[in-house]
Amino acid sequence: MNRPVSRRVVGVAAASAIALLAASCGSGTSSDGSVGSGPVPEPSEPVTVSFASWVGDEKGMKKLYKKFRKEHPNITVKFQNIPAERMREKLTAQIAGGNPPDTAYIDASLTASLASRNALVNLDNYLKRSDIIDRADYVEAFKKLTTHEGSMYGLPFDGESTGLFYRTDMFKAAGIEEPPATWEEFEAAARKLTIPAKKQYGYQLFASESAYYWYPWLWQAGGDVLSKDDKTVEFTSGAAKKAAEFYVGLNKYSAPDYLNSNSYDGRVAFANGQVGMYMAGAWFAGVLDDEFPKLSGKWAAAPLPEGEAGCATTIAGDALVVFDGSKHADAAWKWVEFLSKRENVADWTYKSEGTLLPPMQSMLDSPDLEKEKPVLTGFAEMMECGVSHVSSNKDWPRIEE
Repeated sequence: MNRPVSRRVVGVAAASAIALLAASCGSGTSSDGSVGSGPVPEPSEPVTVSFASWVGDEKGMKKLYKKFRKEHPNITVKFQNIPAERMREKLTAQIAGGNPPDTAYIDASLTASLASRNALVNLDNYLKRSDIIDRADYVEAFKKLTTHEGSMYGLPFDGESTGLFYRTDMFKAAGIEEPPATWEEFEAAARKLTIPAKKQYGYQLFASESAYYWYPWLWQAGGDVLSKDDKTVEFTSGAAKKAAEFYVGLNKYSAPDYLNSNSYDGRVAFANGQVGMYMAGAWFAGVLDDEFPKLSGKWAAAPLPEGEAGCATTIAGDALVVFDGSKHADAAWKWVEFLSKRENVADWTYKSEGTLLPPMQSMLDSPDLEKEKPVLTGFAEMMECGVSHVSSNKDWPRIEE
């Protein structure tokens, strides 16, 4: 459903490029749903809104749209299908040209950058008027991804937390009985699993995504990326240096052939038994089931090992936004509000073929999730430890790079 590489590799580049050009979109004039009171009315005449995404052709989205048309016959959604890897280029050009889509499905980490450049509609008033969406139900870390200066500019739609995948067959062969729960246990397991003569290693680092996968160790050591006001660099603190030394030290337990790969390409090392532990989002569970079905019963997932400051994990996800300047903002809102109904979020995430999680706490706590997709239970629990690495500082994308 979602390309994992696009979240971390494409996402940062997209934010950087959009930050440079989004200002040309100006403050715009939205048609008038972001102000007013009472339920947003249905359009009295047929209206067409454009929706940019890389998921428009997927059967799950088509199913939801068919349902939407029955409920909102006067609103037609025109899908602009853009590959995830081209979303940056396309949105940048549209914003710079003053003709962005009415609404879009984007990597949630882009929201604050777009909002800081006045490219998006502030959704606060829409949320106040909605009897469908409970703003307080969104997981705090996901809400932060779509918040700028205290206001929400996007609706979290799907997401994932990062966990530890491990080969149960390799653990058994190495005499490791349980997944590691602490840094010390993690390094001990990596050491036991590493047998260079057999081209077998304990863990895998990815240089191209080093920031994203280092953040959990940073937070678990008690460090942070920026200060709470997003104005001061904090990733050079003592705690950060300790986390960096530990993380970089894992290099000796990693397969050299994959150090310059990304996490998606590196899935092959895990599947082939070249590495015994692999850090990834819930997306990887779906990839293993789909691409490597013969591995069934030979792998499992666990929470990340904890540091001195406790548990912490990165989260990633996608969001629904309405672009400022849209002539049909109310109709665009009706579309994103419809998609955000709990039953529709469930159909899109854990009731689909993929392994995405809903961004609402009530849904994560529901026994329905465990019943429908047991492999996601641990990742749902890890949401409580989820931390957003995205800053509202407009220069954050360049800082991170």
